[in-house]
Amino acid sequence: MTAKPVRRIGVFGGTFDPPHIGHLVAARNAQHALGLDVVLFVVAGEPWQKVGSRVITPAADRVAMASAAAALLPGAEVCTLEVERGGPSYTVETLEALGRVHPGAELVLLVGRDAALGMPTWERFEDVCRLATVAMIDRPLADGAPAEDPPWVVHRVPIPRLDIASTELRRRVAAGEPLDFLVPPEVVSIIADRSLYRGRPL
Repeated sequence: MTAKPVRRIGVFGGTFDPPHIGHLVAARNAQHALGLDVVLFVVAGEPWQKVGSRVITPAADRVAMASAAAALLPGAEVCTLEVERGGPSYTVETLEALGRVHPGAELVLLVGRDAALGMPTWERFEDVCRLATVAMIDRPLADGAPAEDPPWVVHRVPIPRLDIASTELRRRVAAGEPLDFLVPPEVVSIIADRSLYRGRPL
């Protein structure tokens, strides 16, 4: 009897404030390269590394935007575990919860290079690496030079270089500039309907 394949779940966390095409490109490339059965867009409830540094859009608005973006990618779903849990969002707690919800599945943590390099500062870093396979989503460096991967990275997923940052997108909205082709139209509609990013610090 052939053993049932282990389900592979991509865990793609972020503030998603707002989500943009760079997020979708990263998730799609991870799906393809790693054979993921599903990619979970895990919306941070209270991102501990950003709280106090800027105003964070209410979680309900960020969940709505992330849901609209994820709906454009077959095999992607939004996960609200961190929002529902409340308090600071720690990846280790999310992985523990997902392990209980999806017993027997392989959790693949999808992180960018900067996040991968900073993982030793995370809460219970060693447990994070025990609970999930770490995959680094990496775009080419500006000078084209190769960079060494951190030793805890198991997979490296190259993606096209897209210089899109949520900070710049929020600035564009505040300045009345268009988001066309940078943010999915469905997300742009939510930003407009809810008057997000206008008249507030970025």
